[in-house]
Amino acid sequence: MDVPFETFISEYMWSTKDPDSLAIKLSIFIYDSDIDFREKCAVFLKKLLTSDSDLSTWWNLSVSTQSTIKAILLKRISIEESESILKHLGDTVSGLAASLLPRNDWPELLPFLYQCLDSSSYKLIESAFSIFGQLAHDLGDTVVPWVKYVHSRLLNTLNDDTLDLDNRIAGMTAAITFIQFQCVSNSNQKERFQELLPALLRRLTDTLSNSDEEVAAHDVLKLFMKFAKYEPRFLRRQLMDVVSTMFEIAEDERLKEGTGHLAVEFLITLVETRNRAPGMMKRLPLFISRCFTLLLKLLLDVKDDTAWHSVEIMKDDTGETSNFRFGKECLDRFSRALGGKSIAHIAIEQLCTYLDDPEWEKRHAAIFALDFIAKGCSKVMIMNLEQVVDMVLSCFEDPHPRVRWAACRAISSLLIYFGPDMQERYHNQIIHALTAAMDDVHPQVQASSTRALCFFCVLGKPETSISYLDGIVSKLLVLLQNDKPIVQQQALTALASISHSVEEHFGTYYDTVMSHLKTVLRNTDLKSNFILQTAVGCIGAVVKAVGKEKFRGDEKQVMEVLMSLQGLQAKGDGPLIIDLLTAYTGICHCLGHDFLPYMSAVMPFFTQCAQLEPAMTISTQSDYGTNELDDNSIEKAKKRDVLKVKASGCAMLCLCAEILKEDFYPWISQAVSIFVPLLIFYARNDVRIYAVNAMSLLLSSAKLAVEKGIAQGGSESYFTKLSDYIVLALVEALHEEPMTEICGIMLYELNNCLQLCGPLLTESQVHSIVNEIKHVITESSSRKNELREREKTEDFDAEEAELLSAERKQEEEVLSYVGEILGTLIKAFKASFLPFLDELSPYLLPMWAKDNTTNERRISILIFDSLVEECPEAALKYYDVCLPLVLEASNDEDPNVRQTALYGLGLWAEYGRSFFQPFVGEALSRIYVVLTHLNAREPENENAYDNAVSTLGKIYQFHGESIDSAQVIPAWLNCLPIKADLVEAKLVHEQLCSMVERSDRELLGPNYQYLPKVVSVFAEVLCSEKELATKETANRMINVLRHLQQTLPSSTMESTWSYLLPQQETELKSIQSAEEDAIF
Repeated sequence: MDVPFETFISEYMWSTKDPDSLAIKLSIFIYDSDIDFREKCAVFLKKLLTSDSDLSTWWNLSVSTQSTIKAILLKRISIEESESILKHLGDTVSGLAASLLPRNDWPELLPFLYQCLDSSSYKLIESAFSIFGQLAHDLGDTVVPWVKYVHSRLLNTLNDDTLDLDNRIAGMTAAITFIQFQCVSNSNQKERFQELLPALLRRLTDTLSNSDEEVAAHDVLKLFMKFAKYEPRFLRRQLMDVVSTMFEIAEDERLKEGTGHLAVEFLITLVETRNRAPGMMKRLPLFISRCFTLLLKLLLDVKDDTAWHSVEIMKDDTGETSNFRFGKECLDRFSRALGGKSIAHIAIEQLCTYLDDPEWEKRHAAIFALDFIAKGCSKVMIMNLEQVVDMVLSCFEDPHPRVRWAACRAISSLLIYFGPDMQERYHNQIIHALTAAMDDVHPQVQASSTRALCFFCVLGKPETSISYLDGIVSKLLVLLQNDKPIVQQQALTALASISHSVEEHFGTYYDTVMSHLKTVLRNTDLKSNFILQTAVGCIGAVVKAVGKEKFRGDEKQVMEVLMSLQGLQAKGDGPLIIDLLTAYTGICHCLGHDFLPYMSAVMPFFTQCAQLEPAMTISTQSDYGTNELDDNSIEKAKKRDVLKVKASGCAMLCLCAEILKEDFYPWISQAVSIFVPLLIFYARNDVRIYAVNAMSLLLSSAKLAVEKGIAQGGSESYFTKLSDYIVLALVEALHEEPMTEICGIMLYELNNCLQLCGPLLTESQVHSIVNEIKHVITESSSRKNELREREKTEDFDAEEAELLSAERKQEEEVLSYVGEILGTLIKAFKASFLPFLDELSPYLLPMWAKDNTTNERRISILIFDSLVEECPEAALKYYDVCLPLVLEASNDEDPNVRQTALYGLGLWAEYGRSFFQPFVGEALSRIYVVLTHLNAREPENENAYDNAVSTLGKIYQFHGESIDSAQVIPAWLNCLPIKADLVEAKLVHEQLCSMVERSDRELLGPNYQYLPKVVSVFAEVLCSEKELATKETANRMINVLRHLQQTLPSSTMESTWSYLLPQQETELKSIQSAEEDAIF
């Protein structure tokens, strides 16, 4: 057709409102001779008929139209030559059939599919199998009657040696696809398809044995990989055979490199499917050893390219082959998936053998492998760290420069993963090796050892670096004069890292270093900007380290030069932009509010960086040198650099808002317009996180500006509109957030925003927040159920449990922030929030159940504690439900749950009054259990103990008539002072002071029997290093003691003082004397 498809469809849909007409027209057009037009019609027809989950469009068509379309679809499938169009047609058929077959509304379909399976066309066979597979997935047990036939047909196809290549590939593709899709619950049906695996493997290896057919089998290998990812447990019964076949393919040097990589990818994919088959591969005999050997061998494919010896940049992979790069990636994934307990000992054994080999390639491979498995094996390697460090340091003296260079890279990784422990334990050996390597004859080794020094300093404790500071800085200043840019660049980076680590201790070297940096900044005629960009970044670190008093003399000159470099953004110099932003970050930290005068000049630069989009072009020359890159690699590099600049720009805007506070007001609107859309920016996670963090910073700036009257034209209504916009944007972004960790960050920042603007929210906005909290709780519950299911698999082990613990921790954080948000809303709206809490009760009250996590129980209790504290009258509605649960939880095994419950029990005692009275006896019994427990005062239990003491005091204070005070008060007094929960300590000790002031009989006892204990408590409170009482209470205690001395018989007071320790008596009298002197 001459008319473009999109134009035709638009005009046709506009001209007719009849769905029957449109559907028939599209069905007819799939017979058009123009293949592109035909395919677009097939795609549009699929969307039109099957995009609605309930097939509403289909059911609105007339019966006649439905019959016509079904006939056209089957007819077109039987004659269509295009595989992509066949796929669209097949998807349409299976999408419709999933609803039509159970109703017996498409009796022609199954005979047609059987006919396709018996045809000689591999395209028809594959299409029919694909439709059957999708139906098996959609219809489950209802497909059992014809699954038997499909199974038989697949087995015959796989075992038929007379088929040509296309039919064999179609058969293998269909078999894998069907097994993957069939999810019938009947285990016998699943077992039936186990028969296909041996035939599949045999057919695959036969095809690969013919060099002319090898590439055609790649699609089958890719399907195997997909199968390994989604249905690994199906392979368990024949795992040994499947894995052995893939090993044979991967190790066969006669096969093409890409074929071997696909087989390796299958093996790594199996290892990585922890959520579906955790631990399965660990139990396969010799698998780990054989796979590690295979991956290690890939690293031997490296060339000693002459260009490597003269490179001018650090990020260089000259000499690395595709095998080498693939091997590095797989080793990293392999070690992370299996963990150190499974592979560390095997790896070390093989690596030691390689390190002893005379071939430099093997020593080079060993060091690189150690580098790439270090993170995945860190928890085991740290227990054998001395051996690992010795392995790497021994290669610093290797005769081949690439091995020495690899050793420098490896020590950098080890410092990252094992610092600061590694720096503390082996600082002398490491510094000696690195400083010696900095004098190496080869610039690559010099640069890499200098780079490793950066990690030594930044990731270690400052005191470790300070002892070597003079020697290190002197050597780096010498390297700054080196004629190799790669060495100069790393020397500058190292100076930045050291200054960041030792901070004010770098002041001694400031003048010398800054003089060199300003010289570099003035030299704009450099052949490359490698040194310039590194010097710019170094300035930020040095300035931040030494402080603004040191920097004051250079401030104006440095800022003028930096601002002049902002114009390079227009030239697309990505790396320099990043270092320029780094410099501004350090200077902003250094100057604080004094950075404000520069904002009008630098803010446009910051906003332009933050607004960059991945499609924009940025130079990648300085990152990739003269290496030859294909167009795809260049585009990926450009996108990565743009995103990095964007993230740095966002970070700078956040910092300015944080540092300048209300003075950031002129730029708030612009920053909001940048950050809000980035809340759903998924191309780079840190950009999204900066956007989330910015929300409360911007709200805080706006609120302070309005409160202090510096918001020109701004008012409370301005702040209300801004907070409405930000809160709604955060809630909407939270609903779409795919990552649990970032979900937690969003909840944390949402709570910060609510604390700033809570009472200003409208009812509809609160309703949106509450609905989203329901969603968050539901999603978290679903994820936790998935974690529990993963625990039930037969291969689950301790190492897998450790991996799941991180995910559980994220879920706990999410629920903790939910609790904080609800606490904030209750505090802001008090009783008016009750209807929303009623909505949430079905989500919150079940969390109290014993089978939930301790964190869930604690959070749920804490929410209702907040309700009692903020609006006690409204909370009485939940009295019948909550109080019995609180009483039970007050003796919970977990100390955090116990503390929260006991705190709540105290609130009910204080505010429940008559409602609490019938439970006084049980409350005392449960408090007694806590106070008399053998380990009650152990650190992990002490907070719960303190809350029990506090609650006991409240029961006496508010329900004294219901208890035997003569028994309770002495017991309460004997628990004092409390020292762990400082909030409760202040309240309890204030209560004690008040009771003494009013000469409480039960407290002081007959003939002042308990006075020595009271004075002893006062002494501990007043003499403690902790703030166990407010200043007001402490002064009252001193006055009480003075009053007692003046009014009680001297013999009574002398007897009281005798109970104190000599040091306590001395300190207490000293405090009293000091107070008396202050009065006079």
